[in-house]
Amino acid sequence: MSNIIDQIIFSFTDNKSLYIGERLTMSEHMIQTAMLAEKSKCSTDLICSSLLHDYGHFVLEDPNQLVSDHIDGNHETIGANYLKKYFSNKIIEPILLHVSAKKYLARSKKYFDDLSEASKISLKLQGGIMSNVEAKQFEQNKNYKNAIKLRKFDESAKKQNIKIKDIKHYKELLISKII
Repeated sequence: MSNIIDQIIFSFTDNKSLYIGERLTMSEHMIQTAMLAEKSKCSTDLICSSLLHDYGHFVLEDPNQLVSDHIDGNHETIGANYLKKYFSNKIIEPILLHVSAKKYLARSKKYFDDLSEASKISLKLQGGIMSNVEAKQFEQNKNYKNAIKLRKFDESAKKQNIKIKDIKHYKELLISKII
């Protein structure tokens, strides 16, 4: 148990690379996402999902190179598969579904127009906006509403030069969620 928590904290502290196409680090982005979930008084499961939603980027060799090569790295699947042996499905499913939630929400012109340029590029690489049939299938997922909440926090968590919590602030939460 301690090993995975130490690995997660190390990954956050060691990461200095910018979040793909944005002006903050991947760690800053994920912590901001968790902070937004906290501010919205979400469940501790969703706060944990928000904190770990892009963990797959830490597992991938070079996410920036994938984007340059016009390849989707499937970070949501990689992260979920890596973390599922340590965390419950209530935490893993929103992580797994957060890209699908973007594709679902992008059906709204306002949501699409508000996406950052980097998110629009990744949306295209991830298969584009969902069809109505795909949207109905997405709505069949038990945790789709939490995935949508996570996605909205995700899009809002790209602020520069704001005070964010240290990853160690989340250590007890992570420990409490280990299965």
